[in-house]
Amino acid sequence: MVTCLSSCKKESTSQTESKGPEVALWLTTPNQSALFARQDSSITFGNEANQYPTISVDDSEAYQRMDGFGFSLTGGSALLLHQMEPQKRAALLEELFGTEGKNIGISYLRVSIGASDLDPEVFSYNDLPAGETDVNMEKFDLSPDKKYLIPVLKEILAINPNIKIMASPWSPPTWMKTNNNSKGGSLKPEYFDAYAAYFVKYIQGMAAEGITIDAITIQNEPLHPGNNPSLLMLPQDQAAFIKQSLGPAFKANDLDTKIVIYDHNADRPDYPISILDDPEAKQYIDGAAFHLYGGTIDALTKVHEAHPDKNLYFTEQWIGAPGNFSGDLRWHTKNLIIGAPRNWAKTVLEWNLAADPEQNPHTPGGCTECLGAVTIDGNTVNRNPAYYIVAHASRFARPGSVRVKSNVPDALPNVAYKTPEGQTVLIVLNDSEYRQRFNISHEGKLVATMLDAGAVGTYVW
Repeated sequence: MVTCLSSCKKESTSQTESKGPEVALWLTTPNQSALFARQDSSITFGNEANQYPTISVDDSEAYQRMDGFGFSLTGGSALLLHQMEPQKRAALLEELFGTEGKNIGISYLRVSIGASDLDPEVFSYNDLPAGETDVNMEKFDLSPDKKYLIPVLKEILAINPNIKIMASPWSPPTWMKTNNNSKGGSLKPEYFDAYAAYFVKYIQGMAAEGITIDAITIQNEPLHPGNNPSLLMLPQDQAAFIKQSLGPAFKANDLDTKIVIYDHNADRPDYPISILDDPEAKQYIDGAAFHLYGGTIDALTKVHEAHPDKNLYFTEQWIGAPGNFSGDLRWHTKNLIIGAPRNWAKTVLEWNLAADPEQNPHTPGGCTECLGAVTIDGNTVNRNPAYYIVAHASRFARPGSVRVKSNVPDALPNVAYKTPEGQTVLIVLNDSEYRQRFNISHEGKLVATMLDAGAVGTYVW
């Protein structure tokens, strides 16, 4: 038995007195006996008392408003989706982005500006022969994305027109860089204005395709120049680029796309704080983005406390193939799905949406072990740990949901939301090595439930 439903009612002395709302439970267990599965029995709030630990949800204290949960739609993901038979692709996209039935309701996507390391090849939108430059962006061309990414995005937008999209570059065009190479190097200051124009052209070009870019980050992993493609961008250089070129260019072109800084690990909160400490740069900045390949998730709160007027985003975390379902479920739920919002993140995004059975495609030197949320082999689809991890939040904590206060009993990390429709959503992980009974308390009512060790439950009422 995984949850305490009917048996809890037998233990209660007053379950039938002053009943509150019924609670729906969606469950994932580490042994995969339940995979984001709606439980048949309902749980009902009542007045019973017991000795179990209690998670108390308090709507009166509210925090950040959520933008969404989802994945990076890499170029490789789009390629694999595009190669499916149209009917099979349509069914999978409905499952991923729809919100009815068993669909998981992905509500936020991250795409790359130019190639990421999970594209089949490296490219920018302004690749030129050696020795040439194009500071006015006269040769800017979105054609590489028109093959697969843009068509797939249009199909996704047909399912969810309100999905938000963040775009991040892995590298500028090589002619703008100190080493004239897609890997490493830095952006030459003399090309700050040209690179700002590149961003503007990208946002305008996507808009012409009917795709709104809600936010951009300046550079994916600016302190990791060893990927392909990549760029080293120190905080002082990012601040200078924003205040001298990018911010004014967005303003001159009436762009309301958000500018988000950093987009790297939680071990360097000083990076975004130092930029936000510069008032000339800060005026153009919406917030900062984080990954968690280094540091701890509570570093996000340090940035919030330093600049509480700015937003925080969690934008990337990969799962290494072949995956460890029980370990991945626990770690990612605890640190990302629960930990990131409890530390002020407005989004939680896992890394690549899709890869093939060999974790392809990727660039030469790109990630060879990045397990997609789904594995696509022709028209065959397998769902991997990240699919279920994100589903526990994306399906119910819809955009516009507000995080509300909840306490954290020992080994029961959790996060709670009030949705725009007035529902309450509570995501709980049993982070112990044994089955745990516990209570959920809300508005003076109590309900008893139970989760197996390592299990995740999303409770909705």
